[in-house]
Amino acid sequence: MVKAVGVKFKHAGKVYYFDPAGKDVEVGDKVIVETAKGLEFATVVMGEEKIHPEKIVSPLKPVIRKATQEDIARNEENNSKKAEAMKLCQEKIDKHELEMKLVDVEYTFDNSKVIFYFTADGRVDFRELVKDLAGVFRMRIELRQIGVRDEAKMMGGIGNCGRPLCCHQWLSEFQPVSIKMAKTQGLSLNPTKISGICGRLMCCLKYENDTYCQAKEGMPDAGEKIKTSDGILRVSEVDVLGNVIKARKIVKNIDAADEQLSDEVYTYEKEQVKRLGKKKGGKVKDEEMTEEMKELLKD
Repeated sequence: MVKAVGVKFKHAGKVYYFDPAGKDVEVGDKVIVETAKGLEFATVVMGEEKIHPEKIVSPLKPVIRKATQEDIARNEENNSKKAEAMKLCQEKIDKHELEMKLVDVEYTFDNSKVIFYFTADGRVDFRELVKDLAGVFRMRIELRQIGVRDEAKMMGGIGNCGRPLCCHQWLSEFQPVSIKMAKTQGLSLNPTKISGICGRLMCCLKYENDTYCQAKEGMPDAGEKIKTSDGILRVSEVDVLGNVIKARKIVKNIDAADEQLSDEVYTYEKEQVKRLGKKKGGKVKDEEMTEEMKELLKD
């Protein structure tokens, strides 16, 4: 086990581990740490703990010091310059007529480099833009293209639930999300219902997926034939979380696609039924993938 502290460089950013190097730091403290980009200003979000070596990238870089008043003042000064930097960069983008959307700007702690984040539909030739920006800022310039999920994470906003976006508030890393998760939870596959403001599948589809998968194990699907104490029935509705299966008796044309079912609805629990399979010729097919749904599955 390795002693480490966890820090974040941004409010909802990823947690990075550093060697406390004998420094007495607590959650909430501002610290200066050494990174591949040089010295960086960070906030401690996890006190000193023993971490399994597989979860860290060895060797851990050290915490240089607790942030001094001068360090805090420099960080605030860097943040105060962001608005002007955004304005100047946008003017240069307009000048060169580039198809790109400026999202955010970041100064490194030592003011050796300024990083501009942007989104674009494809590749952008920004070589002339970099030259212009270098002439204005007199420091190293980096333009970094990000995806629409990262844009939402940086900008923030309000989700369909009426609450601030999870990715901006607390979600440190994006988890894989799929259309299958929406189907497992019985949600509509309408893209406007299951996509976030970023235009991709909502991150929250992942939260309850494991619970639904566990509850659905052994549960028949709508349209399946089941054997019960009342005979052979066809499943009409399934409530996964409530462990409720509603079915109707098959009155005639058992093997036909247009078989007739009784009007009376019978209710069972999963343990009370035996699965016999899907209806021949009447299997419920997956909805065809529309262009909007294909767009949702992009990274």
